[in-house]
Amino acid sequence: MAWKGTPLSELLISVVIPAYNYAKTLPRAVESVLAQLADAQAELLVIDDGSTDATPQVLEQLQAQHPGRFRALRKPNGGLSSVRNRGIVEASGRYLIFLDADDEMAQGALAALTQHIASHPESRLVIGGHWSVFDDGRRSLHAVKPLPATARQRVRGYLLDKTVSLSNGACAMHREVFAPGNYPEHLRNVEDIPVFAQVLARFPCSVLDQPLALIYKHGDSMRHDLKQSLAAGAGMVDEVFSPARMPAELQDLRQPFLAQRCLSLFRDCYSAGDYVNAKAFYRQAVRTDVRALTRWSYTRKAIRLLFK
Repeated sequence: MAWKGTPLSELLISVVIPAYNYAKTLPRAVESVLAQLADAQAELLVIDDGSTDATPQVLEQLQAQHPGRFRALRKPNGGLSSVRNRGIVEASGRYLIFLDADDEMAQGALAALTQHIASHPESRLVIGGHWSVFDDGRRSLHAVKPLPATARQRVRGYLLDKTVSLSNGACAMHREVFAPGNYPEHLRNVEDIPVFAQVLARFPCSVLDQPLALIYKHGDSMRHDLKQSLAAGAGMVDEVFSPARMPAELQDLRQPFLAQRCLSLFRDCYSAGDYVNAKAFYRQAVRTDVRALTRWSYTRKAIRLLFK
């Protein structure tokens, strides 16, 4: 439901919830957004990506409880990128928030974003903080840090130095930022990295020092799925540094990022006991950038591999 008195074409924010087999947590996510729509020029769209659990029935119940207050549609399963790309097409707002179905929008997030955008109309990416919520109920606040001044510093901070942190649900993106490229549908995880990198490289960004989402941490999330990580592999780097996404003057960051990606895959394989792939990714990291040898937390694991 649009903000009262605001034509749909003038909506400021669209919250898109991709839903795939999260019937148990979907009501929490939906209701956390619905509670705030009256305070903002916003809408909610839920997209069921061909769920095989009770998600369709849960959505029917939610729409019966909240008639006319949000839209829902169902599509054949295509993965998270395909859902987000469908959301870009279907949503009406100038800014989009992609909130995972197992997460929750923080209280006051939409009102704070509305006020921030009014004060920073040039911003095409608003980065907020978030709460991490763990299985035992513990919460950890992740405050947002000031952004570096230049595009190079922002991209390097995000891809290499890990000083720039972004989380879906805790940021709002203007639809203009998808002009260089949408979410890559051949990637079933890490699909947000190419998009976030292109925004940091090409568009004005700002920070909102307020938690915008509660992000629930659990070990079975897609990001922890080794099979999908291996499928994305080091080829994900080609997507991040495709000429359409990354400007020519930042292409020199490709090689160190490839080494970083290989080290990450080495760590994931090592932790999973896949020592054959772990050795291969570590060798690729060192061949790509010999400075990988100075990353002692990885090098110690690589030495241990000699005895396995």
